[in-house]
Amino acid sequence: MTILSRRRSILTTLFSPIALLALTIPATAAPIINLPAVPDAELRVGANIRYEQTPYDTDGGQFKILPGVFYDNNKVYARGNTFGAYILNDGTHQLDAFVQVVGSSFDPEDANGALAGLDERKLTGMTGLSYLQRTPIGGLRAQIATDIAGRSDGSIARLSYLAKFSDDKLTVYPSVGVEWNDSKYNDYYFGISETEAAKTGLPSYSPGASINPYISVSGMYDFNDQWAGFASQSFDHLSSKQYNSPMVKTDSHFDSKTTLGLLYKF
Repeated sequence: MTILSRRRSILTTLFSPIALLALTIPATAAPIINLPAVPDAELRVGANIRYEQTPYDTDGGQFKILPGVFYDNNKVYARGNTFGAYILNDGTHQLDAFVQVVGSSFDPEDANGALAGLDERKLTGMTGLSYLQRTPIGGLRAQIATDIAGRSDGSIARLSYLAKFSDDKLTVYPSVGVEWNDSKYNDYYFGISETEAAKTGLPSYSPGASINPYISVSGMYDFNDQWAGFASQSFDHLSSKQYNSPMVKTDSHFDSKTTLGLLYKF
């Protein structure tokens, strides 16, 4: 089987249930009517502090200060580092186009040994499509996106289950799923080029495409009518192709991100 055939097989496996569901909508349901825009939708703006423990063989984790924006008026939305516009949104089915910041950071100045001679890896911007179906027991989401910032020129896809639990001032959103990364994406974040190998003495490495599971939970707590706190924790388990990279620390199988933020409500 060729690489292209394998990619098609993986994407078919990930997205065929959603595609079949979408095809059955016109035959089993009334015409879809999008929700009207909410004129007084709440806007929350603030700042987040994120600590990331990457799997790279570097000294310690990384702290970043990031803006935090949350808004949804049924037509456009902002969720932290993701901004999108709904193509379809009837309350049960949502199809939207989005842009978001993803990836990990690798700073050679913090790297150990020969890794200090590698090129820097940076966060990147991606754009794509997302489909969500709401059910009585949670949501099923399928996403596909491609790099538009020119870092990797790669693509990723996700299939996930999402839930929501609310209790007075606290709202919690757990999620679990799988992510597919194509070879270009993995080459940028976990590969070592021939040029880098010649410069550092490390073996060249091209991981190819991969699938890995992840889990995350985020929450919002309303302190009062003006202020709210935000927190999230995510764990991405490396695939064997990613873990086998010379860039990865021994026994480092996870990429962990912890975020704390304070938001002002308008």
